[in-house]
Amino acid sequence: MPKDGIGASIKRREDPRFLTGRGRYTDDINLNGQAHVHFLRADVAHAVLNGIDTSAAAAMPGVLRIFTAADFSGVGGLPCGWQVTDRHGQPMQEPKHPIMAEGKIRHVGEILAAVVAESVEQARDAAEAIEVDYDELPAVIDMKAACAEGAVKVHDDLTSNLCYDWGFVEENKAAVDEAFASAAHVTTLELVNNRLVANPMEPRVAIGDYALHDDSSTLYTTSQNPHVIRLLMGAFVLGIPEHKLRVVAPDVGGGFGTKIFHYAEEAFCTFAAKQLRRPVKWTSTRSEAFISDAHGRDHVTKIELALDSEHNFIALRTDTYANMGAYLSTFAPSVPTWLHGTLMAGNYRTPLIYVNVKAVFTNTVPVDAYRGAGRPEATFQLERVVDKAARELALDPAELRRQNFIRKDQFPYATPVAVEYDTGDYEATLDKALAMSDYAGFDARRQESEARGKLRGIGLSHYIEACGIAPSNLVGQLGARAGLYESATVRVNATGGIVVMTGSHSHGQGHETSFPQVIAEMIGIAPDQVEIVHGDTANTPMGMGTYGSRSIAVGGSAMVRATEKIIAKAKKIAAHLMEAAEADIELKDGAFTVAGTDKSVAWGDVTLAAYVPHNYPLDEIEPGLEETAFYDPANFTYPSGCYICEVEVDPDTGRVEVQSFTAADDFGNVINPMIVAGQVHGGVGQGIGQALLENCVYDGDGQLLSASYMDYAMPRARDLPMIAVDHSCCTPCTHNPLGVKGCGEAGAIGSPPALVNAVVDALHRAGKEVSHIDMPLSPARVWAAMNG
Repeated sequence: MPKDGIGASIKRREDPRFLTGRGRYTDDINLNGQAHVHFLRADVAHAVLNGIDTSAAAAMPGVLRIFTAADFSGVGGLPCGWQVTDRHGQPMQEPKHPIMAEGKIRHVGEILAAVVAESVEQARDAAEAIEVDYDELPAVIDMKAACAEGAVKVHDDLTSNLCYDWGFVEENKAAVDEAFASAAHVTTLELVNNRLVANPMEPRVAIGDYALHDDSSTLYTTSQNPHVIRLLMGAFVLGIPEHKLRVVAPDVGGGFGTKIFHYAEEAFCTFAAKQLRRPVKWTSTRSEAFISDAHGRDHVTKIELALDSEHNFIALRTDTYANMGAYLSTFAPSVPTWLHGTLMAGNYRTPLIYVNVKAVFTNTVPVDAYRGAGRPEATFQLERVVDKAARELALDPAELRRQNFIRKDQFPYATPVAVEYDTGDYEATLDKALAMSDYAGFDARRQESEARGKLRGIGLSHYIEACGIAPSNLVGQLGARAGLYESATVRVNATGGIVVMTGSHSHGQGHETSFPQVIAEMIGIAPDQVEIVHGDTANTPMGMGTYGSRSIAVGGSAMVRATEKIIAKAKKIAAHLMEAAEADIELKDGAFTVAGTDKSVAWGDVTLAAYVPHNYPLDEIEPGLEETAFYDPANFTYPSGCYICEVEVDPDTGRVEVQSFTAADDFGNVINPMIVAGQVHGGVGQGIGQALLENCVYDGDGQLLSASYMDYAMPRARDLPMIAVDHSCCTPCTHNPLGVKGCGEAGAIGSPPALVNAVVDALHRAGKEVSHIDMPLSPARVWAAMNG
């Protein structure tokens, strides 16, 4: 086995170019003759749009053309990629999502007009001269108010602001209600999962280009899944045949879900480039990003947990309002339903579960997937109510969880919410986290904190995540309008080097390092002999991109399947070269040998023979060494883990300081431990950001009050502790060839409830009657809770 294959912590080989400024991001691309676009965006949340006067702006220097909704007559709206059917069997309400506002303004930030000019400055100046005539309407921001009788409607052509009323599993509802009626103890909790802005390091960018000679279009964009953008934009919006549309996503500086979706700006730049016969470029400002990028989370939930007299969980039910914003973003309907409801069993043997979700349209920016996408919302509800139950019953929160865990000998385990966990060992991760955090020694640390006038608390959470959403035929039945497979083409060059073209896109995950480790392990060569190509629909096979912690489990499995085909063909060639039976050929450490003999031929000699086919029968083996595979998983993968957080609270100010954080995860087999640790660190950082600092706030008129870093608090180094990470508790996935599970979202899923549990614990130990504080736990909120 090469020392730098599977399991080796080799450094990320893509980092030198990023750290030395040699990365090529979309904004680094400048095409000959390109023009620039500035979007005039709505500054009110809800209004009748009477007209737009562009005459003065059109006469200003450098202006090439001004576009409004009228220019997109006959052009399709932005499509939604998932249809949800409600608990009555009716399809969700699905309004048109135009590229520019048509007849009505529905949220601050919606595009009203687009000025294309020779420079960004000229386009911006001209946009200020555009006159917009509108009659402002009352905005509907609060979800419950939006569902009330007589509420102002966001979309006049819909029957109400309710997108869908989803019940899952509907046939369980009566039994769940009966279990609650007979329960020995019921714990109830109402909570908010606060709205977030993803804030990737690189804002969104789009460049449209048009080639007159062959009537083809190219879009350069900051996307997590360029093939999906090509499919959606080409087929449903602009009507461009796929072979005439190329989508390129070069280096991308973070996504966190917000760059999965197809946005209006991408369609506009592609459309305008053809209209003007020259490239059109847009680079988002950070201020634009706050009012145009899809937001995350924004759920309001009531959750109830029923226990019997021996403290066993017997039933769970939840009622959630989920904000869709003004329009349905690409995968928005699936997030609070199939990505959330199916995880409400958590790590526990709860036999009866019922989940109700009301998805609501409001006059706000659309809401869609953000790191974890539905799984953090489910985990936060569940782990908070379990902690509250333990406190009400005077039980150790760790032991109440342990008592109700799915046991190791019960896998595969079918939950009452329609998924089957294939493998896991939840006690192992719990015990590992307890040991790593010195849970038993907490009281001594608490006393030391009290001596300094601080309140100390400890909180834990146990999560499970469903990654690599699958299989395609199942999700198709659940409303997905796309397949969820992944692809890989493995091309072996004559000299033995390998180029892998993958549909998985890297925007921080380290694919250029970990993917070669897999292939190097299989063949027995050095990883630096393997090159990864991604992000360009012109030279990669159709794939679904990167999100939902799917890259190694789905994309990596496609690479394994393609490489297996490569090895099988190479063995045929080696057999002829050594005049041996194909069944006797073995591949190890980069050489083919005949079993039981000293005959061998090097990898490079076989690959050369594949392209110089002098010594094998061409009627049996065709020249070349290149294979493609598509992999559609049989099931989700189910990473899980236990997170423990210790905090100190200043009783005078309410300020929370995270003292330590422990993450013990089961990710199955690990390809590169260093990359996995980095993914956990990043996820925990974002989870702590949500729990302590970040909050997207609208006022009653639909104005975003937290629309810049002056008001939206991002976590900084001083807000984060050293994070102890362990992934030694390994139960390999049973249904993919690598035995891997996802790791990219885990930290953001398990950390918020651990931190909130720790703060509530600190206040409880100080004699404060506080059962819950909504995120973010700002000093003001914590101080108010302590002081009633």
